[in-house]
Formats: sequence, C-alpha cells, structure tokens
Amino acid sequence: MQRTNRQGLDLILVSEELRLEAYRCPAGVWTIGWGHTGPDVYPGMVITEALAILFKQADLERFESAVEDALEVPVTGNQFSALVSFAFNVGDEAFRGSTLLNKLNTGDINGAAAEFKRWVHSKGRLQPGLVTRRAAERELFLTPGDGDPA
Repeated sequence: MQRTNRQGLDLILVSEELRLEAYRCPAGVWTIGWGHTGPDVYPGMVITEALAILFKQADLERFESAVEDALEVPVTGNQFSALVSFAFNVGDEAFRGSTLLNKLNTGDINGAAAEFKRWVHSKGRLQPGLVTRRAAERELFLTPGDGDPA
C-alpha cells in the first residue's frame, strides 16, 4: 500500500491543528484531535495527545486505503499524499464522487489540479483556511516526485 509522505503528513497536521477537546468544525461536525470525526466524537469529549495520535494514525490509514482504492491511474508520492490530505478533509465519499478524482482517473492531471480550488466552501461560505489548504494540496500535487518518507 502506498503511504503518505512527510510533506503530505505535515500538510495534514498543520491544516488540522491538534485539539484535545471536541469542537464543531465550520461544517458543524463534531471533531477532535487532528481532524478526527465520527460517531465516537461527542460534545464535551476530552482526549489525551496519545489518543489523538492513535486517532490520527487510524484516520490516515483509512484515507490512504480509500485513495488507493479509488485510483485507476498511477500517481507519484506527492500526488498520492496531496489526495490523502484532501480526502482526510472532505471525507472518502466526497473524494470518491469528486470531479477531481474523475479527471485524474482519465489522465487529466492539470484538470484534476484545477479542481482543488473548488473545494474551499463549507455550508456555502468561503473558508480562508480551506483556501490555504487547497493551495498547499495543489502545490504538492503538482510537485514532481515522491517526496520524503514520513
């Protein structure tokens, strides 16, 4: 299985920011740790950094698997890592249904790269943090090579 490289992991960690108390993200979803969501996150929840690390690792493996399963074309390590960061943020269902993935799977690298900038809204509102994240994901996606091992 392909793994997220150091550049992709750094992008996720900087974008998600460690939070040890549950909070609602701009989309209204209960979130904790480094962007961990799901039925196990609830209002008032508090975790340790050690548990946040376990959540992050499980989430990373989940999204690496989701990206790998959805790809129909070979990608570089940097492309894979940018896609994992994107899927980590938007969710595997949204990733699988995205025009970004569809364009990539038809070999349209530049078209896929252009799609990152379309994913900058939450509940219809422009989110500056998503603008920054998508620009970083696009830049990593377009950077040739495999990057550094995480």
